[in-house]
Amino acid sequence: MTFLRMEEQDLANKRVLIREDLNVPIKDGAVANDTRIRAALPTIKLALASAKQVIVMCHLGRPVEGVQITEQPEFSLAPVAKHLSKLLETEVSLIADYLENPVALENLTGLILLENVRVNTGEKANADELAERYGKLCDVFVMDAFGTAHRAQASTHGVAKFADVACAGPLLAKELDALEKSLTNPERPMLAIVGGAKVSSKLEVLNTLSKKVDQLIVGGGIANTFLLAAGYPVGNSLCEPDLVDTARQLLDSTNIPLPTDVVVAKEFSENATPITKPVTDVADDEMILDIGPDSSANLASLINDMKTIIWNGPVGVFEFEQFAGGTKRIAQAVAANQGFSIAGGGETIAAIDEFQVTSEISYISTGGGAFLEYVQGIELPAVQVLKERGR
Repeated sequence: MTFLRMEEQDLANKRVLIREDLNVPIKDGAVANDTRIRAALPTIKLALASAKQVIVMCHLGRPVEGVQITEQPEFSLAPVAKHLSKLLETEVSLIADYLENPVALENLTGLILLENVRVNTGEKANADELAERYGKLCDVFVMDAFGTAHRAQASTHGVAKFADVACAGPLLAKELDALEKSLTNPERPMLAIVGGAKVSSKLEVLNTLSKKVDQLIVGGGIANTFLLAAGYPVGNSLCEPDLVDTARQLLDSTNIPLPTDVVVAKEFSENATPITKPVTDVADDEMILDIGPDSSANLASLINDMKTIIWNGPVGVFEFEQFAGGTKRIAQAVAANQGFSIAGGGETIAAIDEFQVTSEISYISTGGGAFLEYVQGIELPAVQVLKERGR
């Protein structure tokens, strides 16, 4: 891809501003899951090794824009700063008044973390005035937050127009390289696994992938709509009857193996009693909450033969142990596959962590919405502007 890369830049005596995705869960005032923070560490360490000054900016949650962070402290990056300091074993200065008093940054050393950018007026609207103020904080802007690359905002897109140099950080570049490898010229046969609650939320992804892959596995509530389209009873399961025709068209044009057995229950609860039965026997008062062991084995065998795998979404309610078998078997099969596998999306990453197969997946994307939009072929604004600057 034609964009500048951070590793190729001379950062000596330069002020470097890095946009990271450190939007992590906070519980009781501390970071509850630091996966995204750890993913950003190589980029931050690379900058700290040579740059005159390293500044990181990011967001946390959905604060009210234009309202001071002191009035909505639950969105402060203070827990992130503390966690970063521990991981890097260095001082991390959290600065809130960087726009009103940019001079305060001049003599700071160590790592500087700017307070939540989403409280800044004009951030979401990608206002040029705000983006230009970000640009003046640095000599080199590094976009490294793939998870926000699909948003044209001042800290992800606008700043790249005003910084002297705008480049992609190692994490962002690695994400794009992995996606390009899996979508542009993949080794075949190629498989996509798309799970989730609704066909409507991933309709474009399904349409796009159906034209690219040799096999398409659908799971979760999405699979229920396909089962209904194929004439199977789905009882009280989550499904979308108004999209049956769409599902039927995809079944006619793409290789989509459907479950032969399922795990059902009469209530959606962690205490629900699981019943495994043929897909033909789902009762009116039952909900399909997982695929059965025969279906899991068949899909695992199919996965074993693939050279490229894209995975987004679980195939069952894996959060409840009695309905986690299908997703667990899928995760293990993808992990055992000898080809190239890329997985993305919050629930997918949670399943990968749950079933301890992280190290066996070729690449795990840190993006959710950005991952899905890239798969659909949508140009990500933050990547587009890097390409323009790279020319």
